[in-house]
Amino acid sequence: MLDVHIIKQRGHVRIDLSFSCAGGRLLTLTGPSGCGKTTIIRTLAGLERPDSGYIRHKRRDWFCSTKNIFLQARKRKVGYVFQEHTLFPHLSLRKNIAFACRDQERVTELLELLRIRHLEDSRPQQISGGERQRAALAQALASQPEVLLLDEPFSALDSLTRSRLCEELGALKKRLEIPIVLVTHDLDEARQLGDHHVCLEQGTIVSRAQKNTRCFIPAPPAAALSA
Repeated sequence: MLDVHIIKQRGHVRIDLSFSCAGGRLLTLTGPSGCGKTTIIRTLAGLERPDSGYIRHKRRDWFCSTKNIFLQARKRKVGYVFQEHTLFPHLSLRKNIAFACRDQERVTELLELLRIRHLEDSRPQQISGGERQRAALAQALASQPEVLLLDEPFSALDSLTRSRLCEELGALKKRLEIPIVLVTHDLDEARQLGDHHVCLEQGTIVSRAQKNTRCFIPAPPAAALSA
């Protein structure tokens, strides 16, 4: 279980929110540009430090302001997929994935899982945007993360490719059995993929919903928030 309560002032936006996400579940963060979505996911990854609060995974503190604990990013077992892929352009897909995991059997497993085994010797610039995002996801999973963070990974893709990747991610979620947090500005994507949906405005939760509900429901008071 990933448990989060963070407060952080970011420019004119004050982020103040709480949520939880269990293993094998996907939580989506939606909201307009500038509402704090990327800042939140960067704090989960350990790339930014909240002003106060806590981030816990399996009851282990990654961040706790009252205990003065801040676990560095490299010590958190987190896979992170950005909007723009972070693949090395001079390396083949296999070598990109192997960079994060030297176990060649696992590399092959991930290439097959993400349906890019036939492209293993290709370089990122030789393949399509959707294939690059599959490779970036394989790279993020190579180190066997305990939490997967996705920061609008499909936003630059055409609608058909995005739809296909959403379907694949939905199927993949069931196999990973780890908490997944997805940042997206697309409400349809959030409803399709998310087991829990959290809608943000100016750094705070304004509504939330669970899968199969038709609309978002108003957020409860901050002290009672729990996704």
